[in-house]
Formats: sequence, structure tokens, C-alpha cells
Amino acid sequence: MFSTMDPVLLARIQFAANITFHILFPTISIALGWVLLFFKLRYGKTGDERWMAAYRLWVKVFALTFAVGVVSGITMSFQFGTNWPGYMETVGNIAGPLLAYEVLTAFFLEATFLGIMLFGTRRVSNRVHTIATLLVAGGTTLSAFWILALNSWMQTPAGFEMIDGKAHVTSWLEVIFNPSFPFRLTHMLIASGLTVSFLLAGLSAYRWLRNDRTPEVLSTMRTGVMVAAVLIPLQIVVGDLHGLNTLEHQPAKIAAMEGIWTTGTSVPAVLFGWPNALTRSTDWEISIPRLASFYLTHTFDGEVKGIDAFPNAHPPVAPVFFAFRIMVGVGMLMLLISWLAAWQLRRRGEPSRGMARALLAMTFSGWVALVAGWYVTEIGRQPYLVYGVLTTAEAASDVPAPMIGGTLAMYLTLYLVLIASYVSVVFYLARRAGAEPATIDEPEIETPQPVVGKVRNVGNNEARSPQ
Repeated sequence: MFSTMDPVLLARIQFAANITFHILFPTISIALGWVLLFFKLRYGKTGDERWMAAYRLWVKVFALTFAVGVVSGITMSFQFGTNWPGYMETVGNIAGPLLAYEVLTAFFLEATFLGIMLFGTRRVSNRVHTIATLLVAGGTTLSAFWILALNSWMQTPAGFEMIDGKAHVTSWLEVIFNPSFPFRLTHMLIASGLTVSFLLAGLSAYRWLRNDRTPEVLSTMRTGVMVAAVLIPLQIVVGDLHGLNTLEHQPAKIAAMEGIWTTGTSVPAVLFGWPNALTRSTDWEISIPRLASFYLTHTFDGEVKGIDAFPNAHPPVAPVFFAFRIMVGVGMLMLLISWLAAWQLRRRGEPSRGMARALLAMTFSGWVALVAGWYVTEIGRQPYLVYGVLTTAEAASDVPAPMIGGTLAMYLTLYLVLIASYVSVVFYLARRAGAEPATIDEPEIETPQPVVGKVRNVGNNEARSPQ
């Protein structure tokens, strides 16, 4: 079945399947570590048991996410040698050290102190346990730093020179802090925060709809909704700055994202359509005149390069065009839902059943926007693996198509099973958290003293302000 297919295309699809599956889990663990730290700090400040109950549930989700992310990352790294040997042969002097820095700093930090987070509540003080949570959260962010440094360098390479067909570093600062790195790191960290925000709100809404009225449910829901309501406007601003940076360094990607076929001025913004590579036009186009020129060049008469300016070095338009609109569409839906939910929680103190259902439906919306955005980034770089330096075809191996196709089929089957299992386990943990009494398996963690001006209510374990 695969014998007639292009082996390079199959290798690209296989790597896309691996990175798509893998990126789902670090995206959650990056921001969730900081959310866990917030829960611990709130517990330390107020002595309110609801925050520790929230911590107990979400640290289990974090551990599950971390484990799946580590395993999927290993299979992804194997493909550098099996399917893309030309990559390491050409830019291994840059990619190798950056990947090693991620393992030696971030991964070891996460893996070491994760054990204290999970199993140290009976063995260390509350302060030490909080510090361990801080170090794990910092490790996840440090991991994102190194991985985004490498991936951004592949988008906008800098700080190197080519000697005998191999890249050699001339400045590590320029390699790491390449032109797109600040925008892409910020964009990714906010995307991680949004993914976790809707996961928090969605699972809390799920418990709410099951008539779980334990105190931590509303607290966790409110945390997710408020963080999302703040982050999504920031993401829009950062996304605009990222787009301007991409226009400067990767104009072919912008042309594909916007569906701009011909270079011109006063370019319209295409809201929807169907890119037609044969006619080099967009069928059934719905657009707003001159708007693309305005937000890309900040003038209604600005010139924007089209696909025609890159006859032999432009990405496939359709997948980039549609992925960009999915990302933006989900982002706008996040904005609407988070603001409406924040207004309702502030006004009523609890969600309506309709809003709870909406939040439940948005539980994994962050994954949809993330994957769509990642496809824009990666497919939009084609035909290059390292932009302007190494093409995808030059880096590919000579592994025959049937062998790549067979492993691809196995990967896809396994990943579908694992994603379904992960989602089902996460909802199982949410159901179990609501069904268990608060006293079952409660860790013997040092209880902080309530802040001055509050008294401890032993009957319901809540800290309340005096009336």
C-alpha cells in the first residue's frame, strides 16, 4: 500500500504524528506546574483545605502528563537518526548541544523533584514540599526554553557559519536568542497557560455538572476561567507581534497563512475560502478589502508579498491557510467563553448549567489551537527543515517507503489508544476526587498557621474572615 508513496512525504507524516502527540503533554505540564505552585501558596497563606484538595487532584494529572510526555519524546528523538540523518550531519553542532542542555538542566530538575511532589508529603515539611513544586515548575519552563531555542533557530537561523557543508557556531547568544525566539517562547508559554486554564475549568465544570459541590471545585474553576480571561488578550497581542516578525523573516509563510497569491498593495484579509493551487487563487473567497495590508504593514496601502514572489520556495498553501484559521477561530471562542464565564462567576458566584456545559466542551480546546498553530509553524517552513539552510529532502534518509509506512501505521494506532486512555483517566480522576471523602488518604503534611485576622473552622476545614 505504501510502496508507491514518496518516502520523504511518509517520513514527514510520521514525524508530524510523533510531534503532534508529544507536544500535547509538555504543553500541559509547563503551565500546570505553576498552577500547582499557586495552589500550594494559597494553602500556605490561608490554611484553607480546599487548595490542598485541588493540589492532590492536579498533581496526579501532572504526573500522568509528565510520564506520557517523556515516553513520547523518546520515540520522537529516535527519528532524527532513522528518518532524518542529514539533519544532525548538517546542524548537529547546534542541535546536539541545545538538546543536551535541555536534558541536563530541565529534565533532571523535573524528574528529581517530581518524586518529592508525589511522595514527599509525609516525609518533608510543607515549605520543602512547596520548594520542590517550585523547582519542578521552573524545570518545565526551562525545558520549553531550550526546545523553543532550537526550534526557533530552525525558523530564523543566526549565529553560525557553514564550513564544508556543516553548521558551526560563531555566537551561542545569537543562536539561542535568534530573531524569532522571544516571540515564539512567549507565544508558546501563553498557549500552555490557556491549555491548562481550560483544562482546569472544563474538569471542574464536569464535576459541577455531576453535582460535586466540594469547595475546591468552584475555586479551581474560577482559577482556570480568570487566568484564561487574562491570557487570551495577551495572546492576541503577542500573536500580532509574532506575525510581524514572521513577515520580516519568513514572508512566504505569511503569504500562505493569509492566502495571498500575488504580490500587491491594499491586500484584503481573506476570512474564508478554499485555496486552489492549480489556479493560484482562493475559491469562494470571503474577504475584507485592504485589511491584511493594514495589520501586516500598519498602513492600508502597504505592499505584501504573495506566493508568486517565492516560485520555488514556498509552503503548501491549503494546510497552512486552514490551520491558521482554526487556531484563530478557537482563540476567539476562548475569548468569548472565558469572558462570559468570568462575568457570570463574578455576578452569580457559580456557573449556570449552560455555562458549565460550555466549559466542559472547551476542556481540550487548547490542544486544538496548539496543534493548529504548530502546523502553521512547521508546515509553513517548508520546503526547508532549517530555513534557508537545509531542505527537508536533503535531510531525509533512504529508508524505503513500505518500512516507514508500516511504522507510521503502528504509531498512529498506538497514539489513538494512548490519547483515548489519557482523556479517560483524567476524567476518572475527576470523578474519583468528587466521590471520595476529604479525609481518605490525606497526607500528613505540615499545616501552616492561618493568616492574622482569620480563624480556623475545624468543622469544615475552611478559613473564613470574621464577620
